[in-house]
This record gives sequence, C-alpha cells and structure tokens, in this order.
Amino acid sequence: MHDFDLFVIGAGSAGVRAARTAAALGAKVAIAEDKQLGGTCVNVGCVPKKLYSYASQYSADFADARGFGWQLGQVSFDWATLRDNKIREISRLNGIYENLLLTAGVSVLTGRATLTSATTVKVHDQQYRARYILICSGGRPERPSFPGQHLTLSSDQIFDLPELPKRMLVLGAGYIGVEFAGIFAGLGVQTWLSWRSELPLRGFDEDVRKHFMAQAGKHCQMKPSSQVRALVNSSQGGLVASFVDNSTLEVDLVLAALGRAANVEGLGLANTTVELTASGHIAVDASFCTAETTIYAIGDVVGHKALTPVALAEAMLVVRQLFGTAPVTPLDYQGIATAVFAHPNIATVGLTESQAREQVRDVAIYETDFRPLRHTLSGRNERAYMKVVVDSQTDQVLGIHMVGEHVAEIMQGFAVAMTCGLRKAQLDATLGIHPTMAEELVTLRTRSR
Repeated sequence: MHDFDLFVIGAGSAGVRAARTAAALGAKVAIAEDKQLGGTCVNVGCVPKKLYSYASQYSADFADARGFGWQLGQVSFDWATLRDNKIREISRLNGIYENLLLTAGVSVLTGRATLTSATTVKVHDQQYRARYILICSGGRPERPSFPGQHLTLSSDQIFDLPELPKRMLVLGAGYIGVEFAGIFAGLGVQTWLSWRSELPLRGFDEDVRKHFMAQAGKHCQMKPSSQVRALVNSSQGGLVASFVDNSTLEVDLVLAALGRAANVEGLGLANTTVELTASGHIAVDASFCTAETTIYAIGDVVGHKALTPVALAEAMLVVRQLFGTAPVTPLDYQGIATAVFAHPNIATVGLTESQAREQVRDVAIYETDFRPLRHTLSGRNERAYMKVVVDSQTDQVLGIHMVGEHVAEIMQGFAVAMTCGLRKAQLDATLGIHPTMAEELVTLRTRSR
C-alpha cells in the first residue's frame, strides 16, 4: 500500500515536468518544495539572469545609437525599477507553476522533504508512502573557503540587492561568473573578474575562451591567474580583498560565483542505500535509478549537465520509463547546444577542437574573426568569432562555436542541423541570408588549419 505512485522532491524544472507528466499518465503524484516553485531556473537562474542581461545591454545600445543619427539626452538607470519588475515577473511565474501542478492533479506540499526509508518521505510531521521517489533537489552555490568568506554574496543572493554597488569583484570565471560580470559592468558598476587559471570558461573551446577574454576585457577588468587570500571590511564601509600575490582591491561587493554543488543536505539519504559520487552528486545508472530500486534522481543533483532542457529531458525519460508503455531511448549528452549570456554572448554545440583531435585522426578547422556590420557605424570596437570543427575524412561537422551578439539565437537552428548529422558540404551548399552574422557560418570555404 502507498499514498502516491510518485513522490517528487523538488519543484524545479525537472520536478515539475516529471510530476505533471506522470499525473497525465494516470499516476497519483505529490511534489514537495521548501522554496519557491520553479527552482533555480525560474527564481535565481536562467530567467532573472536573462532579464538582467537584457537590462545591461541597453547601455551599449544607447551608445551605439549615436552613430546611427540618434541624439539621446542624458540617460540614467534605476536599479530598484529593474529589481522590483523582476520580482513581480518571477512571482507571476511561481503562480503559473503552481496552477500547472494543481490543474494536473498533483498534490503540492510546502516544506523540506526528508527520506525516512526507500519508500517513505516525511514533510514536516507528516509521513507519506510512495511506490517511487524522484529526487530533483537541484544545486546550491559553492562557497569560498578563505577567511572572510561570509562577507561574500552568492548568485542566489545577487538579484535583490537593496542598492546597486559602485565597485564589484566577481570570483570565478565559469558560466555564472562571466555572466554576472557582464551584467553589472553593463549596468554601470566598475567590475573586476578574478579567477585562478589563465583563461576563463574552462571546458569551452580554447579559441572561444581567448576571443571572449579579449572582448569581455573591454567591459570589465580581468584578473586571470589570481586568487583571493582573505576578505575584510574596510574603514570606508566597503570590502578589501587581499590576493595571494599580496595585491589588494577595495570594492563594495564581492560575488562568489564558484559554481554549484548538489543540493543533498537534509534529504535523509543516510536512511537509504543511495550513494554519492566523488563530486558529491547522487549516483545513478543510465536509467537514473539509484542504489535503491525505488528511488530515482535527475537534474542538477546528478551532475550530468546543469541545463534546464537537460533536466526536462531527463524528467520525461524517467516518467515514461516508470509509467509509460513505449520504449525509452537513452539521452545523448554529446550534441547538446548551450549558451553563455555574458557580454559578448557565447554559443556552442558539439566537440571543441581539442576534443575532436582526441577522437578523430584528421580534423579541419574553419574560422572567422570579423567586425559585425552594425559596428561600422556604431564605432564600438567589438569583434565576433565563429568556428566550425570538421572530420576531414567523413566531412561531418563535429562542433560549431560562436562569440558575438545574438549568437544563442543563431545557434539553435544550427543545433537542429547537427542533430540531423550535418556535413560541411551541406553548409557550403546553403545560401546565406545577407547581410547577417549567421551567413558567415555558411560561407566559410577556406580551411584555416
């Protein structure tokens, strides 16, 4: 006997999709969330970050407009307006998520869910029995370990500041760090970006990393190969960061953007045989089943790819596997397109050049570095970069990488072509839309190396 066919822990993108889909397939479903509905993406990730990215771009747009004949008066930015409008929009989305769940017949429980066994979950003082349990508890910000780390803010806290700082230090140059550095620099904050290695965005194509660093360095101040040793309050009311090279920097705010860890604390995993990986994520097999045959886990908490579309796809796979009738095809994590909404934007799909050279005997690289047409009149010193990685023997396109304005929008269409087995000859046979940035990808005829 059980109270629910499926008990979902965490109402983020993965959890909500799984709960709604399972309910539509006839399962009796409950979902528990101890924060806002929608998880990281809706509340402290994709959605508010993109809204703030839009806001920060206007400063460059206003400057560009002069070269096209627009005479603008004095412009100013009001942080409170952006912040409060964002809060209202996120609240609206929270309501939509709740309505979607309730309309689907899902029981929505507010509170932290704790596993008490492989088939029971406790929320507050109430215990529920479930045929299956699905953990979708997502991630949490990593915290630094240096003295004074408590003075830093995490990406979860950065959206609702009471006022905009004048000077800001961002620690970490992954997705989160470079995006927020670009956002706050665009909003008029004097911004420094500090990270330990030589190039930002570890894991991306090396040429993309180099080009991005050169372009982003025009908007904020880069501090590669640097590491904060300690952080203290200054006598002027700010914060003083001391680096391992004995240099110091005084700012008003320090954002620790060091990545995200699996949100497993307080789940009660010790009451089960569920195991964790060396990275602290929940260990699952190809079907997302844990060491307990009744407990599954998906999304950021399993550490495959921390992307909302990936979490949604994993949710669909698990639910169809548990409650559907059609055969389930395992997910292919190789061809997933992604974007970094920094300034400038980055979009990528497939293999980097180094990955391709590890897997393929003869790799051909086609690339271009150019000044977009818009900036011939705007006067802005910004260049775009595009790169296509090809298997010379089969002509198959292994990877596409772009840096520049709106490249995420461009990449979505090319990601479809990659899924269909795109060949370089097909790119060459495609007529471009002129004049656009996207046409550069179908006019690359000369092999660069």
